[in-house]
Amino acid sequence: MSAKIDIYNPSELGAPLGQYTHVTRVKANEFLFIAGMLAADAQGHVVGEGDFDAQTAQVFRNIDAALRSAGASWGNVVQFTTYLVHSQDIPKFMEFRLREFPKMFSNGVYPPNTLLMVDRLVKEPFLVEVQTIAAI
Repeated sequence: MSAKIDIYNPSELGAPLGQYTHVTRVKANEFLFIAGMLAADAQGHVVGEGDFDAQTAQVFRNIDAALRSAGASWGNVVQFTTYLVHSQDIPKFMEFRLREFPKMFSNGVYPPNTLLMVDRLVKEPFLVEVQTIAAI
């Protein structure tokens, strides 16, 4: 059995404030929990130091690699949790999602996302981290 994923917005909640949906209902045999991905390459070096857009692109490349390692794709994602270090980067993050999510989620349905501000990430140069849950 493959996962049955229903991503939707209950009318009582109104429209989401960005590229996400309020609720995901899942029936699956297996879940994939992906640790928060950072803008690091395979050797652990920071990619795009000081460049939020470059870091965000690397974060999502890393998530893609983690998904593919389990035979999954963006269509299997049921939830994101995003951590940003600077609130000034929220508009940049929203712009990235507006630009890239239609390519990643071709059906135009985006998983729920919780966006949190944190003091810092594991290393000072990292600006964004995204944790992912997928259903297979």
